[in-house]
Amino acid sequence: MDKLKRKTHDAISQILFTEDQIKNRIYELAKTVNEDYKDKYPIFVGVLKGVFIFMADLLRKIDIECEVDFLAISNYSNDARRRGVVRLVKDLDIPIEGRHVLFIEDVIDTGLTLNYLLRNLQERSPASLEVCTLFDKPTRRLIELPILYKGFDLPDKFIVGYGLDYYEQYRNIPYVGTLRAEIFQQSACNSIKLKQGL
Repeated sequence: MDKLKRKTHDAISQILFTEDQIKNRIYELAKTVNEDYKDKYPIFVGVLKGVFIFMADLLRKIDIECEVDFLAISNYSNDARRRGVVRLVKDLDIPIEGRHVLFIEDVIDTGLTLNYLLRNLQERSPASLEVCTLFDKPTRRLIELPILYKGFDLPDKFIVGYGLDYYEQYRNIPYVGTLRAEIFQQSACNSIKLKQGL
């Protein structure tokens, strides 16, 4: 293992889901989606950036005709973020009126942002709108959501890997795990130094 890979993997304190566990669960999800959306020509919609690895792996297992589109969002202030209000940085390119839409998520936490996005999409009058998430944190949920397809339940921990990041790092790890406490401490120290111009 080269030095950079070792440093990345050494930052992980606990592996929650291995690469094989994730791969097997995605296969099961895709099988169900293929059955449920047969002859419906669905649109799969994901939110960049975190979902890109899960969505790509899921789509490679989809054997029905479909289209793919993405949203990109940016948070407003801390107060707006707590309410789940986001700014759409990139909207859909494909009209979804009258179409069957499957919204693909990497991880659902409080549900506030997802609720905001689902309401936005529902206003566009799709024939149906369902949610597929690889990871769910039900203990963090502040609002109930209709999640039709779910990969794994997560404990209330901050996770990285498989597309999920911490300050844009660790997305490339093929499994999902938690970071060592000192990684958070180092980031906090670096953030203070940057603010102080050190």
